[in-house]
Amino acid sequence: MLNFILLIIIYIGIYAIAGIGLNLIVGYTGLLSLCQAAFIAIGAYTTAIFMTALHFGFFEAMLLSGLVAAIFGILIGIPTLRLKGDYLAIATLGFGEIVKNIIVNWDSVTKGPMGINGIPGPQAFGITFSAIDKVPWAVLIWAILAFCYYFVRRIVRSRIGRALEAIREDEIAASAMGINTAKYKIGAFTTGAFMAGIAGSLFAAYNQSVAPLTFDFMMSIMILCMAVLGGLGNNFATVVGVIIIVIASEIPRLVGISHIIPPQINQVIFGLILVLMMIYRPQGIIGRVKLNYAKIIKEEILHLEK
Repeated sequence: MLNFILLIIIYIGIYAIAGIGLNLIVGYTGLLSLCQAAFIAIGAYTTAIFMTALHFGFFEAMLLSGLVAAIFGILIGIPTLRLKGDYLAIATLGFGEIVKNIIVNWDSVTKGPMGINGIPGPQAFGITFSAIDKVPWAVLIWAILAFCYYFVRRIVRSRIGRALEAIREDEIAASAMGINTAKYKIGAFTTGAFMAGIAGSLFAAYNQSVAPLTFDFMMSIMILCMAVLGGLGNNFATVVGVIIIVIASEIPRLVGISHIIPPQINQVIFGLILVLMMIYRPQGIIGRVKLNYAKIIKEEILHLEK
């Protein structure tokens, strides 16, 4: 029972890192992205390839995974600058499918549909991480989550965050006020992709294997559900949404009825949660944090006086 609880804690941490990254793109910048699973897959396969074929250490591979995913975030961010709403969602959905098909068909590098197995566990502070002992993994993943949470919190409470929210509310007005909307939108995509790459790296290293079918469209929908459920534009709410979704998806295993309920029940649960939230609480369980404009103006005046 303890191992199962630790497993849930580990997956909550991994999905929360990816969810906070998506919240920066969707919740704060207002860009509807459906390719977070693609960035996670890029991070996971980068770690798998660097650790198995090139024998890199885990932390070096994790950093490279985030950087490679960030590069792809730039590549998808630049051509979609002029797209909004449904059109942006379709473009990012297409990007996700392209990534999955490349992984499936690039046999010489990704091992095709079979995936990559035998990813070694990291070693740090005299501890060898393994799937058997889950406590070190839980500590490591939640430490990285805490850093990512603090990092994004600093971003959204700065001038950058206010620029992102201005773009979300009215991009034309933001541009008229002198905000370089292209720069900030690409920056949001890049940062969100970097965090997804880190989450994918942790996912690959913990499971010690990766397979292309894991990173399908439903994973992107699940992460979007997590952000929407808690409340877009609120990182703490996103973590709460992750906790609820992960626990809800693991309830059949928790109560020992997973052999009775079909695996597609998760898709039904996600859809039902979204429908109920859109009807009864469209702002999410916690909702978006409202800005204290009086405090912001005071801080700006103090900054100008200095």
